Amino acid sequence: MVQFASGLNKLGNVERVRRLVKRVEADLVILPEYSMFVPDGLSPEEVYALSESLSGPFVQELSRLAEEFSSYVLAPVLERSETPPKVYNTSTLISPRGAVVATYRKLHLMDALGVRESTYVVPGDGPSPIVEVAGARVAVAVCFDLRFPELFRLYALAGAEVVAVPAAWYRGPLKEEALHVLARARAIENTVYVAVANQYSDRFTGRSTAVDPLGVPLVDLGVGERYAEVVLDLDYLEEVRRQLPLLSLRREDVYELRRLKLPATQP
Repeated sequence: MVQFASGLNKLGNVERVRRLVKRVEADLVILPEYSMFVPDGLSPEEVYALSESLSGPFVQELSRLAEEFSSYVLAPVLERSETPPKVYNTSTLISPRGAVVATYRKLHLMDALGVRESTYVVPGDGPSPIVEVAGARVAVAVCFDLRFPELFRLYALAGAEVVAVPAAWYRGPLKEEALHVLARARAIENTVYVAVANQYSDRFTGRSTAVDPLGVPLVDLGVGERYAEVVLDLDYLEEVRRQLPLLSLRREDVYELRRLKLPATQP
């Protein structure tokens, strides 16, 4: 997980990640939401002017980064939409060969606590695909999505073992506590790993974390710009699910989560 404060220099942000990370052994590197640039204080027209397509220079540079790291890179992009001046808040999964293998457009926009993300963002219309990365089945959620347990339950029912969460979690009363409580809750109730890579600045909390299927925090990046790698034990996850078969104990004779069709699982 990479925790840093992005600026308006889009390619400069990639260079900051490169300098911060240095050496990578991880199979998957997760960047924070708004790694491309933070839209706060910009008009929708200014955000749209800075946005790019998924074949633009920012994603191209991230593809080179994935090749350098020999790892998958999960990188959020403010993607130019067909309805200007709004954009998509899109997370792209880039393979070690530099190819975009999956995308997810943020479903739940933060129109709360004095923020109106919908001013400049179009919400997505479907969940992320589940992608196998080094033997683990990975799904994607973004920041405010953490407050919506239905999405995480849908992923768990579809076989996800890890949910990767790029975030730009705003500072405010009890916000750091909320971030960690929500990450732990989503992990516990679905017996999945949850990994949150967060922005850190005077606007965002930092405190990036990874949580195991019993809700135990494996790392807390605290404050400042940091990079940390965490080993996820899929045998342990399987044992937790054997001891706590929560997904199979659901009472679908009484209630049912409407199972939407997920995008095709990618190799």
